[in-house]
Amino acid sequence: MAASDDKNAKPESGKNANGGKSPDSPAKPTPPAPPQANPIAKDHWKKGNSLFEESKFADAIDEYNEALKIDSKYADAYFNRALTHRIMNNFDLAKKDLEVVMELQPKSPDAPLLIGDMAESNNDLLGARYWYEKSLSLNPDYPEAKNRLEHIDSLIHVDATYGKNSKTQQMELQKYDTKSITPGTKEGDKIEEGQIKKVAFFKSNIKFDQVIGLEKVKRYLRENIILAIQEPALFKKYGKKLGLGVILYGPPGTGKTHIVNAIAGEAGANVIIARINQIVDMYTGNTEKNLHAIFEQARKNTPCIIFFDELDGLGTKRGGGGQEGGESSAIKLAVNQFLVEMNGVEENPEGIFVIGATNNVWDIDPALKRSGRFGDRIYLTPPNYKDRKKLVKYFIRNTPSGRLNYGRIARALSGYSQADIERIVDKAVMRPLLHEHEKKQARKLKMSDMMAVLKDKDINSSSLDEWYQMVKKEVISKTETQIVDGKKQEIIKQGKLDAEEKVLYKSMFKDIKKNTGGFKRFTTRFMRWWAVNLF
Repeated sequence: MAASDDKNAKPESGKNANGGKSPDSPAKPTPPAPPQANPIAKDHWKKGNSLFEESKFADAIDEYNEALKIDSKYADAYFNRALTHRIMNNFDLAKKDLEVVMELQPKSPDAPLLIGDMAESNNDLLGARYWYEKSLSLNPDYPEAKNRLEHIDSLIHVDATYGKNSKTQQMELQKYDTKSITPGTKEGDKIEEGQIKKVAFFKSNIKFDQVIGLEKVKRYLRENIILAIQEPALFKKYGKKLGLGVILYGPPGTGKTHIVNAIAGEAGANVIIARINQIVDMYTGNTEKNLHAIFEQARKNTPCIIFFDELDGLGTKRGGGGQEGGESSAIKLAVNQFLVEMNGVEENPEGIFVIGATNNVWDIDPALKRSGRFGDRIYLTPPNYKDRKKLVKYFIRNTPSGRLNYGRIARALSGYSQADIERIVDKAVMRPLLHEHEKKQARKLKMSDMMAVLKDKDINSSSLDEWYQMVKKEVISKTETQIVDGKKQEIIKQGKLDAEEKVLYKSMFKDIKKNTGGFKRFTTRFMRWWAVNLF
């Protein structure tokens, strides 16, 4: 949503007007905050924020002015003063402050985003597009900038089609008004001024027989969710609760979202897809209201499954962000509201099943992960040799194919995720398709097609190789040698998982250690090379 004259808007501690973070992406934009700030300047900054919350905008600006008199390089004060000027429609003053922010924080995408917002408000579509592109160039994974750019492109297309001042164009502009429509909504959703009024229920035709492997996971889900939905009287007879909070976690591409679709198909229950980009809103209080609206709708339509994809984007750890001004109050309030809603499910779980999926379980607030909330945790592992064979057969089930050596293909795909395998098969299937298109002669998928794709280094990479190396730095303790007073000292740097969490997430912890070990990495690479080149 574009910023407006809404008096409920609020500058947050160390964050921008858009929350500085969007749930569609694991990437978190860096807010315009200096490493350290003068304590007295920081006090004025905090007072300015409090006055802003009370809609005392002129007084807030006075406090930001005082902060900048003391610390002329205090980027947070410039940014929050710019936001206040923007709310008061003093666009020229806001832009001057944002230009300073861009000098102090040249890699932050947030100041260009707010300049683009002001250009859009002045109907300068080309100017807005320039600044949104600038924001996106600084952070290519910034969903807010992507959404704004797509929105602007749709408006520019209307200009080109109807002429700049036509009545038809004005009708189209109203249709795309950011107060009345939210990017990413689907038919049946109703969102007004950033607040969820209604979310459409989701239905799925996928069943567990379309989920390859993960037999233990499917058995758990069948017994604890699907059976509870289908046989509530049986669960009540044995004193079992008709509700559950569970986290599906593991490497990317291992089928977390796919298996939720299968749960929905097997259970035939109402399913709400809780989209983070719809829940999180830039204006104070809207995020909490949106969370409550989703849970309230689920309570009125039980049995109901609520699915939160990329749960860490909404339930991220409070505190420890390392940002000037402390943790974001928006994140703190969102997590607090999440806890309230999950407590309601714990106390009265009648038919509400909450499923969260994440690649980064260590980033979720510990309070959300305790028993009674998201108390059950299921690790989804990459496919083994047998499952990789089954996956290849499954993905080519509708493709005319000749004789294929599935064992060789499965070995060449050692260490690949389900999503990686689907991508490789899709690329291979394109070869006979293009042959028929160009030669006007049909042919079947052949072993040579699979091998050609697997030999192409631009196509055949595994997403898991990079992921394991990345998370190793996040979760596993390591010893570093440092020189202190001229002497070498070994310092242990702890990962993000504490001792208790290493026990709770033992399967993942062991998997990460195994797949980042030198021997395992060597044998995996050798297996791929041998299967492709020497088999």
